[in-house]
Amino acid sequence: MSDPTPRHPAAGPWSADHLRLHRLLRRQPELLPAGACLLVAVSGGQDSMALVALLRDLRRLHGWELHLWHGDHRWRTASSAQARQLQAWAQGQGLPFSLARWGDPAMDEASARSWRYASLGARAGALGATRVVTGHTGSDRAETLLLNLARGSHRRGLGSLRPLRPLGGSVMLARPMLLFSRADTARLCARLHLPVWPDAGNADPRFSRNRLRQEVLPVLEALHPGVERRLAELAAGLAEEEDAQAELSGLALTALLGVPQATVRHTDRLPLAELRTLRRANQAVLLQRWLESRTGRRLGRRSLETLLDQLNRRQGSGVVHLADGWRLRQQRSTLLLTRESSDPCDDGHP
Repeated sequence: MSDPTPRHPAAGPWSADHLRLHRLLRRQPELLPAGACLLVAVSGGQDSMALVALLRDLRRLHGWELHLWHGDHRWRTASSAQARQLQAWAQGQGLPFSLARWGDPAMDEASARSWRYASLGARAGALGATRVVTGHTGSDRAETLLLNLARGSHRRGLGSLRPLRPLGGSVMLARPMLLFSRADTARLCARLHLPVWPDAGNADPRFSRNRLRQEVLPVLEALHPGVERRLAELAAGLAEEEDAQAELSGLALTALLGVPQATVRHTDRLPLAELRTLRRANQAVLLQRWLESRTGRRLGRRSLETLLDQLNRRQGSGVVHLADGWRLRQQRSTLLLTRESSDPCDDGHP
């Protein structure tokens, strides 16, 4: 069967990089749906500028409506001038541009990230955009894996920076550039003669990601060339395994509860006799999934281990209090999940 992908569009630049992204979107149309309104987060750095150029050149094939968004964190005195220059460039390209300035900036990455995503979500809602698009690359994915590994993250954290995740409401956060590296985006910016506004904050050693990028990854690359690409592939593989396990554990949980999958989140009783016949690791997976489906929260590793220890002693030892008023208690061979406000007659005994 012949490849229907156009290799030489009638107008606009075309390269192996354009073809690479175009083919990805043909294989995964849900990433950036055809005809969708896309809000593209652009910092002015090489990754986001490469993203904007690729989407600009491919939009006639996919029918997107593009809007650019830039967040001025006001961490540097030059940030406002750079924001105006970026805005002028976008207007010269005929691309709608929104500029947000952080009114009360805090000098930490977590606060900045929260502000960015909140602002992006609000702007996407105002535009009716279904996707917020960021320029995260495979290089970012490799760095995130190492950072989360050092923190002792669960496999879900090791497989983070997924291509698509909910941002809020009907808006999804899309990362189509994960198949590119930072070296790829630098080459693409040079080839397309794109202006780039480097962020001086990327050299600040106070930020853990900068130190990892400048001090750790170069050593690993010298020891094992190509390590960044392999780490990014590992993160992608772990994410796929996590999704596969979630699918299988969902089927196992419905069988354990004896209810249709659609009603799992309404089921407040878990049979302990059947749960105890499983390996401890599988007990943890099913118990975690059941609790998360009911409460919307995941237990920390230590809390989950403590709970399993208690359940496997086969004798109740009182009520286990969880967040938001949820609590667990053992009734013979059944684990019952309630909320304090919904069970006023409880006397606190198993």
